Order: sequence, then structure tokens, then C-alpha cells
Amino acid sequence: MKYYLGVDGGGSKTIAVIANEAGQELARAYTGNGNHQVDREEAERNLQQVVGEALARAELSREAITAAVYGLAGADREPDFKVLRPIALKLGIIQHDIVCDTHIALRAGTNHPYGIVCICGTGTNALGVNPAGQTLQCGGFSYAYGDFGGGGDLALELFRSAVRAWQGRGPQTLLTQRLLRALHYPDMETLYNACLDIDYTPDAGLAPLLFEVADRDEVARSILARQGEELGMAAAAVTRGLHMEGLSFDVILAGSVLQRGDADGLYVRPSIARFVHEVAPHARLRSLNAEPVLGALLLAMELNRVKVSDEVHKALLRTLAV
Repeated sequence: MKYYLGVDGGGSKTIAVIANEAGQELARAYTGNGNHQVDREEAERNLQQVVGEALARAELSREAITAAVYGLAGADREPDFKVLRPIALKLGIIQHDIVCDTHIALRAGTNHPYGIVCICGTGTNALGVNPAGQTLQCGGFSYAYGDFGGGGDLALELFRSAVRAWQGRGPQTLLTQRLLRALHYPDMETLYNACLDIDYTPDAGLAPLLFEVADRDEVARSILARQGEELGMAAAAVTRGLHMEGLSFDVILAGSVLQRGDADGLYVRPSIARFVHEVAPHARLRSLNAEPVLGALLLAMELNRVKVSDEVHKALLRTLAV
């Protein structure tokens, strides 16, 4: 029997899962930060801990693991991999690979080894893999480097729109009252001055307010439509960069803004679809319906040159679906 380890390491939560070649989950373990960009030493300790706990629960040695894939937030560029390779070696699984957590989200969303993923959570990112195995990432490095959106930028746009409406520089919006209620201020003048005094930065947690009023507020809808356009442009750029225009493939939509906020696909998804289908008419948009660590397990199997069957994929999906 062969055994595989998948790890999804994020800035606040890290999960490790061990499964056998039949797709049966044997063990699961959780810990905190697994992103070296947040805290390198903490991330290394947490990765050691979560892998060790998963092995103990599965009653397996490190030598028993056939292959492992570590999908880690912050695994973006060569300087990152120079930090992460020694950490991965210390985890003791001989056959292993390190990929960005965006990559495992893509693989978790489709039973094909290629496709594109758009992530919109706190920030945004887009990544694609073509049939030749080439990868291309577009975004993920903040507004100054070409991105727009995610909870942080959406909250800022919401806050800005309420201020502009109050000052008469923009249209009136239901977001104003939602913002006042959320931040516990009686009126915009009080909020405005108080926020200036403390150099306030809108928190990503405000972004869901956009969806609460979008069905009856044009300002909210326009902000969400822009989010979709930006994600769609990123996906289209990846499609062209990987020469996938004529292919049929999945575009996986992941992250809290897309999976929870726009769960019904009314406000962000249509704009994504428009930009994607202009360059790739055969692409299919799909919401991620599994824990991203599923992608790490599938990639670990493929690292061992195993073609994942539909039966194995379905077995893993049964336990890792969300």
C-alpha cells in the first residue's frame, strides 16, 4: 500500500492529511501559521508539528510516505523557495514537492491536471497550469503591483464610497448606513473625524456589507462588478500566456469573496465569465467545493507518476468536500 501526504499551509491555518492509494483518508491534523513570510521560525515549527501529528494518528513513519506535496502560502518566487527547501527537507519525506497554495486550490477544484484558478479572499491571485505542465501566476502581490480586490481593497472602496456620498462627490448609497452600523458611529461626520484621528484603515471584514445591499444598491454592484472584471482580466492574461485559448478547461473560483460572498454568482462571477470567454470560449467556471489540501494529495499522487482515477478522486472528495 502506498501512502501520500498533503499539506495546505496558510497564514492563519495549516492542515495536513494522509491518504492511501485508494483515496481513503487515514489522518488529519491542524495547526496555525504555515507561511514563512509571516514568521519563518513559527512556520517551520508548525509544519514539523502538523506533519508529525498526522503521521502519529495514521501510525505511519516518515519513510512509509510515498510522496508529499506542501502547498504553502508565500511560495511565490525563487527567494521563497530558497527558504522553504531546507524546511521541507527537515520534514523527512524523501519524495516531495513545494508549490504555492494557489496551485493546490486549482488542483482541488478539477479532476484534470491543468486549468486556471482565481482566488479572491483577503487578496487576489490567479494561476494556471497548461497541459504541458507549464505554470503562470498573475497577481498576488498587492495593489502597487497591479492587483485590485480581495477583502482589503473592497473594504477600502466601500469606505471611500460612503465618504464621497456624504461629501456630495459621489452617488448616495445604502453602504453609508451599513458602514455606520458596523463601526458604531452615529453619523458620517463623527466617523470621518474619528477615523482621521486614529489613521484608520478599513478592515477586510467590511467587504460582506457589499453583498448585503448589492441587490438594491448600484454603488455596491459597481464595486463588485469591478472585482469580477479584474479577476477576469487576470484569468484571461494567464490563458493567453499559457496558450490555452482553444482548450476546454476549468476555471476554479476560490476564496471567501467568491465562495461565500458571491455564492449565488450574481455580482462578481458574470464579469469574470465575460473576460474569460472572450479569450477561451470553451472554459468552464466552477466554484471550489473541497478543502484545498485535496489538491496537495492529488499532486502528491501525480508526483509519484500515478494517474488519479475518478474513483480515487471521488473517495477523497467525500471526506474533504466543503
